[in-house]
Formats: sequence, structure tokens, C-alpha cells
Amino acid sequence: MKVTSNPQSSNVVMERTTGVATVSASQAKMESVYERVHHLANGNAVVVFSVSGCCMGHVAKQLLLGLGVGPTVVELDRETAGLEIHALLYRLATGNEQQQPIPAIFVGGKFLGGIETLIACHINGTLVPLLKDAGALWL
Repeated sequence: MKVTSNPQSSNVVMERTTGVATVSASQAKMESVYERVHHLANGNAVVVFSVSGCCMGHVAKQLLLGLGVGPTVVELDRETAGLEIHALLYRLATGNEQQQPIPAIFVGGKFLGGIETLIACHINGTLVPLLKDAGALWL
């Protein structure tokens, strides 16, 4: 591990070096956050990342519960890595400029999208088959 000090600021930068490649501490933390989100998404049929008190998160959870699905809910404001997870979810949601990153819904280990996509899938009839394929519904 190499520790360097930036003369322009009081920050100390710690880097982990492996051969030629160098990974900064922030990159390593982001990889750890990615692994955590990946593990949650793949280990549960449905995961909702939200913020407590968010009305759209509430709508997403109530829609899923109304269909008989018990999603795994991660409240980002109660997580120690909540800001980093939010940043990762923002990157996932940037494919659609109008989509908000929170709430973020994963079904069957895949990023479905936000509340707009969830409701659109419900209205057009594709949500229930997705939930059945993911093992979230047994009907």
C-alpha cells in the first residue's frame, strides 16, 4: 500500500497497488458497494432501494405488497454506505434521463428501473410474469 499526500490539500490518498495497476481507496470502496448491491439483487427475488419517507418508494413497496410480493427493502438513509449505493444506482438509471434513481427496483437479479418502469410494467401486464420468473410469485 502506498500513502501519498497532496500538497494542494490536507487529504491523504491511500492506494493499493497490484503489479502495474493502481486502485485508489475510493475505487475499492465503489467496487465493494457494487458487490454488495450485486449480492443483494442476486440473492433476493425483488429488491427495492429507497429512502425512508420517500412517497415514490412507498408507492413501489405498496404495489409489490399488493401483488403478494414481499420485497427486500434497503433504506439508503439508514445504511452506512447509503450515499455510495445511491451514486451507483444513479449510474444505472442514467440510461433514461427522465428516470429518477430512487426508488430503484431489481427483479430476478436484474435492474428493472425506477417507479415509472415498475408502474409501466404493471399497466402493460409484464410485471406479474417478471415476478413469477424471479420466484417472487408462486401463482
